[in-house]
Amino acid sequence: MTPAPHEVTQLLIEWGNGNQAAADELMPLVYEELHRLAHRYMGRERPGHTLQTSGLVNEAYLRLIDQSQVRWQNRAHFYGIAAQMMRRILVDYARNRHYVKRGGNNHQVSLNEALIVSEERSGEVVALDDALKSLATIDERKSQIVELRFFAGLSIEETAEVLAVSPGTVMRDWTLAKAWLRREMVGGG
Repeated sequence: MTPAPHEVTQLLIEWGNGNQAAADELMPLVYEELHRLAHRYMGRERPGHTLQTSGLVNEAYLRLIDQSQVRWQNRAHFYGIAAQMMRRILVDYARNRHYVKRGGNNHQVSLNEALIVSEERSGEVVALDDALKSLATIDERKSQIVELRFFAGLSIEETAEVLAVSPGTVMRDWTLAKAWLRREMVGGG
């Protein structure tokens, strides 16, 4: 059974205000969605990947409970942060495997293709992470929109709510960010 969004939001606010009991009550409610997010990421991995879906959820959970400074706005904000953490975990995994840096033999890939962490795609995951970091230095909001829309799977409306902007602004920034990342990923930046 999916918990009501307002129930999750209320528990997040209570947790942000220091109520550890709210955090304990929250985690069983959001675990299924966190597992779905992790499954989506891991579905892009090569067969036999040493990091499993549950491991990704657990690592993200450990990082989430360590977020004492975050003032949770709502459930969309929470899932956005969770998705960002999962992406970072997978990028760290790729970096730790000593994958090649972005080089002269770049070829055009979609964002979906760049997320497949395999022996062949690991350099592209690192390149995507580098491109997102570069985008964040130029336009933090566009970078956040990519993380919330693409990685967290939030809708236009949910993303607009998290960032406190209009849905039209999210659509424009989303379109521009995808074009910028595509250009950056093929070495045209």
